[in-house]
Amino acid sequence: MFATDSKEYALLSKLNTPEKIQTFLEKIPFNHELDGETCMSPLRVLRERRAHCLEAGMLAAVCLKIQGEKPLVVNMKAMKGDYDHIITIFRKNGYYGGISKTNHLVLRYRDPIYRSVRELMMSYFHEFFLTKSGKKTLLGYSNPINLNRFGTKWITAEEDLWDIGGIIFDAPYVPVVPKENKKYIRLAQPFERLGDKIVEWKK
Repeated sequence: MFATDSKEYALLSKLNTPEKIQTFLEKIPFNHELDGETCMSPLRVLRERRAHCLEAGMLAAVCLKIQGEKPLVVNMKAMKGDYDHIITIFRKNGYYGGISKTNHLVLRYRDPIYRSVRELMMSYFHEFFLTKSGKKTLLGYSNPINLNRFGTKWITAEEDLWDIGGIIFDAPYVPVVPKENKKYIRLAQPFERLGDKIVEWKK
């Protein structure tokens, strides 16, 4: 991992609560991948000062790891035509919350008030839709993925972490919509979809 006498370690060790981690991530510009797709390591994110949800999720997980917490990420699987979304999850007094990097009003931070991972994931369902049609696209969520399984070299890797990214994106998911109730899912309405057009970081 980062050397304990490095400036990166000094910076990240100060992010000792989920709230501080979230605030730090929100100050990093969104990675629009204008020069091609990336899956940067936490070190490269700190250097280049940009991140999308997966890159920020891995950085947030490292911050939790430094504090002695499990570095857990969850992939929210979307229908074809939409994008998956990755968050870092944490627990406080037995309740789950989520750290999230997004460029929009929705799919953001969640306070630790959810009794289970499923409760936390379902809090994102209504917001997970296509702006043009209003179709809700969240298919399900992966079980928490502990990044400790990948060792520590990835944290400071110079190359893109496509192998780890692939495992996260391809992880089996728990469905969230009962088959018999799919026909009852209502479209997000035009007024609701207006908010999705607001972005935090312009290209």
